[in-house]
Amino acid sequence: MNNKEVEQKIIENYQKDENMMILVFAQWCVNNDLDPVKLYSKAYPNQRKNPALAQALKLTVSKEEAGEISNDTLLGVLSLFGNDDLAIVVTEAIG
Repeated sequence: MNNKEVEQKIIENYQKDENMMILVFAQWCVNNDLDPVKLYSKAYPNQRKNPALAQALKLTVSKEEAGEISNDTLLGVLSLFGNDDLAIVVTEAIG
């Protein structure tokens, strides 16, 4: 692989991982009877429409079908991506 191909592969892997982080967030919200769009909008008020979040919402399942996602797991995943603003809003929602 040349440098450009390696760079493209790294970008693709990051995007897949980021989409997984968004899915974990969305499913955690569903599991906790919270509105993921509302929480996301509170963290990022200038970015109301997020296509990745909309896609993740299509992939969530009911909380009865879903496995448990602990608060610590979600906060850890958000931290990995430097998603501090959303982590703050999630922490407030945890109460």
